[in-house]
Amino acid sequence: MSPPFDILPILLRGVGVTLELTLLSAILAFCMSFLVGFGRLAKFTPIRILAVVYTEFFRGTSLLVQLFWVYFVLPLLNVNLTAMQAGILILGLHFGAYGSEVVRSSILAIPKGQTEAGTVLNMKSIQILWRIILPQAFLMMIPSLGNYLIELLKATAIVSLITLNDLMFQGTMLQNTTLRTTETFGMVLLLYFCLAYPLTLSVRWVERKLSVGRA
Repeated sequence: MSPPFDILPILLRGVGVTLELTLLSAILAFCMSFLVGFGRLAKFTPIRILAVVYTEFFRGTSLLVQLFWVYFVLPLLNVNLTAMQAGILILGLHFGAYGSEVVRSSILAIPKGQTEAGTVLNMKSIQILWRIILPQAFLMMIPSLGNYLIELLKATAIVSLITLNDLMFQGTMLQNTTLRTTETFGMVLLLYFCLAYPLTLSVRWVERKLSVGRA
C-alpha cells in the first residue's frame, strides 16, 4: 500500500473504539438530556434545583478537567473506572447537560394553547406531553441534538489523554514512532470527517422524514 495509505490499517484499529465510545456516550447523553430537561421544568423545587446545578456544573467546567478528575481522582476515593468507562461517563454527562437545555427550551417553545387544547379534550397531563407536546418539540430538537452528536464524536479524541486506544491515540503513537506528522494527522483528520459526515446526513434525513406532513 502506497504512502500515506500504508498507515491506514493502524489508524483503523482505533476507529472501532471511537465508534463504541461515541455510541455509548451518546446514549447516556440522550437519556440525561431528557431526564434533566424534564427536571428543569418540574414543579417540585428540589428536583428543579438539582437539575440546574447539574447543568451549570458540567457546562461551566472544562471537559478535560472533568475527565481527569474521574479517571485520576476517583481512584483515590476507591472508585476505579476503566478508561472506556470514564470516557463514556464524562462525555455522556457533559453533553447531556447541553442537550438538557435543548430539550427544555424546545418544550417551552410550544404554545400554551396546545396544552389548553389537550385539557379541553379531557386528556391527562402525560397524554398531552406524549401526544401533543413532545412530537412537536422533538422536531425542533433534532438540529441542535444532531450538532451535539457530531461535537461528541469529535470530543472523543480527548480520551487519548487517558491512554484509551482510540483513533487519536493510534495517530499520536504512530506519529511518535514514524515521525510522519503530516501524513499521520492528515489521515486522522480525514477519518474523523468520514465518521462525522454520515452523521450529518443522517440527522438531515431524520429531520426531513419527521417534517413530512407538518407545516
